[in-house]
Amino acid sequence: MTDGTHEFDLLIKNVRVARPDGDGLEDLDIAIRDGRFASLAPEIAAESARETYDARNRIAFPGVVDPHMHCGIYGPLEQDAQTESRAAAQGGVTSSLNYMRTGQYYLNKGGPYADFFPEVLAKSDGRFHVDYCYHLAPMDSTHISELPLLVGEHGVTSFKIFMFYGSYGLHGASASQNDFLMIGEDERYDYAHFEFVMRGVKRAMQEHPEAASAISLSLHCETAEIMQAYTKMVREEGALTGLHAYHAARPPHSEGLAICIASYLAHETELPNINLLHLSSAKAVDAALRMQGAFPHIDFRREVTIGHLVLDVDTPNGNLAKVNPPIRPREDVEFLWEKLLERELDWVCSDHACCKHERKVSQDNPDDIWLAKSGFGGTEYLLSALVSEGRRRGMSFNHMAEVTSLNPARRFGLSRKGDIAEGLDADLAIVDPDENWTVRAEESESQQGYTPFEGVELDARVRTTFLRGRRIYDDGAVIGAPTGEFIRRPM
Repeated sequence: MTDGTHEFDLLIKNVRVARPDGDGLEDLDIAIRDGRFASLAPEIAAESARETYDARNRIAFPGVVDPHMHCGIYGPLEQDAQTESRAAAQGGVTSSLNYMRTGQYYLNKGGPYADFFPEVLAKSDGRFHVDYCYHLAPMDSTHISELPLLVGEHGVTSFKIFMFYGSYGLHGASASQNDFLMIGEDERYDYAHFEFVMRGVKRAMQEHPEAASAISLSLHCETAEIMQAYTKMVREEGALTGLHAYHAARPPHSEGLAICIASYLAHETELPNINLLHLSSAKAVDAALRMQGAFPHIDFRREVTIGHLVLDVDTPNGNLAKVNPPIRPREDVEFLWEKLLERELDWVCSDHACCKHERKVSQDNPDDIWLAKSGFGGTEYLLSALVSEGRRRGMSFNHMAEVTSLNPARRFGLSRKGDIAEGLDADLAIVDPDENWTVRAEESESQQGYTPFEGVELDARVRTTFLRGRRIYDDGAVIGAPTGEFIRRPM
C-alpha cells in the first residue's frame, strides 16, 4: 500500500517491456500500486513512488502462467507446494496451474471431490510462493456429477482425462486399474467414461453460463492398446534401450490415434473447449491440425512442453528424461519448433512433476528404462530456455510472452494475469537476455536433486520475479515467506 505521500508503491525503471500483443520491445517505466499495474509510460518520475527498482536494461515479461504442473504427485503435497513453487518463482512463474486427481499418487485416496478437494486446498494454503489453482480429473461417475459444484463452489473451471489410464498405470501396464484409480469395481475408465465426462463438462457450462468461456477439458492423448503391443515388441526384441526404447514403445501414432478419438467425442458431445496436452511428435501435431480442420466449430488449444522443445532421445541424461508422452528424436523436436513459430501451438508449459532421484530410477538397475518413473521438473527453466532457444530460431519476444503467459491465462480464466497492462496483477519476470549459463541441478530451488536439462547451455536467464508487485525472487534467491494465493476462476 502507498504511504500517503507517494502515488505508487513501486516504480520499475530501465526496463524493456515484452507485451504479448506488442511489436518489439518498449522502453517503458512500470508503476505499481496495491499489487496492480497502475501506469506504463516512457518516463515516470522516481519521486512518485515509495520504492524504485532498477531493471538494468533487462526485459520485463508478463509473469509466466505455467498451465501444466503436478505438485504432490511423488511427494507430500504440503512439501511440494513449498519447494516446487520456489522453483517456479526462480523461473519467472507467477501462476502455477496444477493437475490433481484421486487415486494412487497425489493424496493416495479416492472418494468424492466434495471431500477430497477441500483437503487439497487445506494442504496448499499458505505454502505456495506463487499464485496457484488446480485442474481436476473426473475419475468416476460421482466426479462427473460434481462438476457443476466444483465450478460454482470452488472456482475450478478446467478438467482432465488421462486417455491411456484405461489399462495403463503411470509408468506401464497395471494389474488392477480399479485399484490404481481407486474407483469402484462397477466403474470403468474407458471411452464411454470419456464421453460422459465431456457431457458432464458441457452440462457444467450450461449451468454456469457466467463461467462458460473459462471452462475447458484437457486430454493426455495416448492409446493404451497401441502402447501395450509396442512395449511388448520392443522389450522382446531387446535391440533398443533407454529413451530410444521408450519412444518406440509409446509410438507417435499412439498419440495421433488418441487425438482423433478425443476430437470426435468432443464433436459428438458438442463440447467446444478442448486442450490437447503436451504434443510431442510430428504425427501428434499433424493429427491435431487435421482434427481442427475436420471440426472447426471446436476451439482446440494445442500445448507443448519445454522438455519436448529442448530434449531429444540422445540426451546424455538418459533415463532421467523419461516422461509421458516420451521424449522424441530430434526431427520431432524441430517439427514442434516449426509449428510453434507458425503459431499452430498455443502455449509452452513445463509439465513439472518433481520426482526425486531415489524414486526416479531403480537403485539396483538405474539403466533400465522400464523401471524408471515417468516425469521430471522443469518449471525453473521454462522461460529462460524458451528465450534462449526461441531467439536462435527467430521467435519474437512478444510471441514468447504470448505463449508463456497471455494464451494460458485467457484459456483458463485468469483474467487479471497474462499481460503487462494497467489494472492487471503486477506479475513480472525480469530476464537478462545476454547471460550465458549452464543448467546445473544443484542451483535449482526444486527438491528433485537432478534435472534432465543438466548441462544444457542457455544464453538468457530470469533474474527477478514479481508477484503482485512484490519481489519473490531476485538474483539467485527466493525472498520471504510464501504469499501465493489460491485463484478462483474465472477471476
